[in-house]
Amino acid sequence: MGKQLYEAIQFPDETFPYIMYKHTIHRSIPEGRGFNDLHWHEELQITLATKGNLTIQINGIDYHLHTGQAIFINKSVLHIVTHLTAEGEYVSFNFPEKLLAFYSDSAMEKNYVLPITNSYLLSCEIKGDTEWQKQILNILWSMKKEFEINKSWGWQYEVSIKTVQLWLILISNISLPSEESSKHNRLKQERLQLMLSFIHQNYSNPITLKEIADAAHLSVSECTRSFKTSIHMTPYSYLVKYRINKSCELLKSTEYTITEIASRVGFNHVNHFIQAFKKDLELTPKEFRKMRTE
Repeated sequence: MGKQLYEAIQFPDETFPYIMYKHTIHRSIPEGRGFNDLHWHEELQITLATKGNLTIQINGIDYHLHTGQAIFINKSVLHIVTHLTAEGEYVSFNFPEKLLAFYSDSAMEKNYVLPITNSYLLSCEIKGDTEWQKQILNILWSMKKEFEINKSWGWQYEVSIKTVQLWLILISNISLPSEESSKHNRLKQERLQLMLSFIHQNYSNPITLKEIADAAHLSVSECTRSFKTSIHMTPYSYLVKYRINKSCELLKSTEYTITEIASRVGFNHVNHFIQAFKKDLELTPKEFRKMRTE
């Protein structure tokens, strides 16, 4: 079965469900869903570009961040970093909304947390253009330090206090989108998630465009339109790209022949696989494998 879009975050300490990932093109520390990996999770996320520039796609819209800029991503929102400078780096802070509520059914939860996290707000750019955005960026840099230095006594309080401060600044300065337009965006995202999940679970089998559309109860033309507006490619192009990504994993981690791998990731003919692979990565599967073992 293919990798799910949903990410169940593994916190280093379950008694303090908070994690900071450091991502580059090549790896994520701790291991997680990083560069060029479409996913969503139940936690809130704030991503800070720490080195170079990145493009993050949220519900089909591209956001460009330069070093020192950040973006807030609401829970359950589909996102992917599609471009990162060669030597670039970014960090993602992930935490559950309950951290901001102090305790269940609190005034904070009812008045200042759920109205935002359950709203149609998908994301919010924090570019440093205003005083309040600069304050948030300063807090993010200091939180990054908290995670990187030897975690001294009380560091969980430091991170929690900073996160709550950041949240209060954020919600004091944003306006929530109108329900009507946003409802449409959420519905669009939910349908796309259903179709992508179908591809991820069935990529190794023959799949028709109608089957992809049926996963979200859409017509074939609506399905195609949804892919083009949200992830800027056709359903078939996405399927081929996903199959190639899965083949890369097998080329790196197994001794299967090229023909076996082609079959395992859903290509009927090995020649079609090699052509598609070369078109996407500009080298053959054999060259890719050789490069990885050198």
